[in-house]
Amino acid sequence: MAVMQFLFYFLIIVPSAIIHEYAHGAMADALGDKTARYAGRLTLNPIAHIDLWGTIIMPIALLMLSGGNFMFAYAKPVPYNPYNLKNQKWGPALVGLAGPASNFLLAVAFAMVVRALPGTLFSQFLQMIVYANLVLMVFNLIPLPPLDGSKVLLALLPNRMAYQVEAFFARYGIFILLFFVFVLFDAISPIINLLSRLLMGF
Repeated sequence: MAVMQFLFYFLIIVPSAIIHEYAHGAMADALGDKTARYAGRLTLNPIAHIDLWGTIIMPIALLMLSGGNFMFAYAKPVPYNPYNLKNQKWGPALVGLAGPASNFLLAVAFAMVVRALPGTLFSQFLQMIVYANLVLMVFNLIPLPPLDGSKVLLALLPNRMAYQVEAFFARYGIFILLFFVFVLFDAISPIINLLSRLLMGF
């Protein structure tokens, strides 16, 4: 079982996370910020996005220590400078949404293949890709820093309130996120399962 979990992680989760980070850089680039391009991160080359601790050491350690029941990982965030974006209010939100949007598009594309090839072993593998990308999408849309949803939340709020919320997040956000990951993560499972059924038809 451990071997299968490691294969699932490195063959599905890591590539999906890399595409997610690339999408952030591509959107920032399109909106006027070339930071990712100059840093060599506007690429799908895994080497540019893998973080030794967050992508390799931590997830493997968590899988082994939890007996295969829990894993948390991340790719190296793509750098961008929000002050270079053409739209200062909505630009960061669009950059943030680009990552989850890429995971949603991947889920939709592979779900279409699942529908076309039902009941095959290959279809079962594709179902895992769909589900993994939906997990990445929904999780990253949670409005807590450093997740992408926090950028969307700040853009939706009036400027004064956004400043107050950002200051609160700077002080307590990481603790709230860790509490969510370790205690409340299962709360997003119904959303992921619903989206999975809608996309794949079962």
